[in-house]
Amino acid sequence: MAGLIGRMLGFGLLGLVVTPIVVTLAVLALAHTFDPSCGRPGDSGGCEMGAVSIGVLSALPGLAIGVAFALYRHFRKRRTPPGALP
Repeated sequence: MAGLIGRMLGFGLLGLVVTPIVVTLAVLALAHTFDPSCGRPGDSGGCEMGAVSIGVLSALPGLAIGVAFALYRHFRKRRTPPGALP
């Protein structure tokens, strides 16, 4: 049980950190690709602030995804018969 809680914490924190970084970079890349005014003088950082806002809002879903992944791995490992290859 302690191992499961540790893995949930580890994967949850990994999702909490990695997901906002990936989402921010993806939104920023898409914004600069499809909006010609992004990054030009007169934009005043609107595209960048939008990307950061979406990245910050993705932190809690990233935590939930990490915890769900840890639970999925735990129950999948418990279901595998002892003689079978994973």
